[in-house]
Amino acid sequence: MRITLQDVEYRYQINTPFEHLALHDVNIDIEPGSYTAIIGHTGSGKSTLLQHFNALLKPTKGSVTIGDRRIESGRKEKELRGIRSNVGIVFQFPEHQLFEETVEKDICFGPMNFGASEKDAKDRARKALKQVGMAEEILEKSPFDLSGGQMRRVAIAGVLAMEPDVLVLDEPTAGLDPRGRMEIMDMFYQLHKERGISTILVTHSMEDAARYADEIIIMHRGTVFKKGTPLDIFSQPEQLLELGLDVPDTVRFQLKLQKELGIRFERICLSVDDLVSEVKTVMGRGNQ
Repeated sequence: MRITLQDVEYRYQINTPFEHLALHDVNIDIEPGSYTAIIGHTGSGKSTLLQHFNALLKPTKGSVTIGDRRIESGRKEKELRGIRSNVGIVFQFPEHQLFEETVEKDICFGPMNFGASEKDAKDRARKALKQVGMAEEILEKSPFDLSGGQMRRVAIAGVLAMEPDVLVLDEPTAGLDPRGRMEIMDMFYQLHKERGISTILVTHSMEDAARYADEIIIMHRGTVFKKGTPLDIFSQPEQLLELGLDVPDTVRFQLKLQKELGIRFERICLSVDDLVSEVKTVMGRGNQ
């Protein structure tokens, strides 16, 4: 499913003394089956932007096209349920949204709310639970008897059970330790590859943006500052640092080596293996 934003503007509390321009002149095209990372410092408009991807917010100017539906400013929209079942959003700390008495009922809530039969919803619950790496035995347990990491996986399963074509991830690993963060991100990437789900990751982690995304969008002061592949974006680390953003650890280490050893690399490396290979190449060249 393609998502296109054209000249999108969004203002909070419009026509009041508290009116605030959050987005302006935003033009984005999310290709079907792509993996897009959205980065930017706090207040850059990331959270407001992601809520346009499934019409939780509607633009105050411009248009958002989601599949075959076009959402335009100034026009009342009806029957948005189809959009919201096709575009699933995993918000920060999704486990805080659990509320049912059993894991099964919690996962089934979304599909049944969007029209699935009880039998279909239960089948989806079992499938989604397996996708997040959990056993069916917990279906009858209370979600509140689970560990924090397990609760998060159950909440994610509730989104996956709606079988969305697009998955929007808003800092999905917030609060997790490094191992838990990698497990969750690898899980999402596997789903992206296996099911061809369009994935949109809103993140502060430059490592995750570099490792998983096909394209990175930098938001700055409510608009798109730059778009490009991870290599395009991180090949100009000074620009990112000027915006108050970080760079992947491998890039930071590479810049430190260049400064302290007085050497120059031919390319920016986004993985440890690439960096090791590049260091060997540079050092070998220096020994000739």
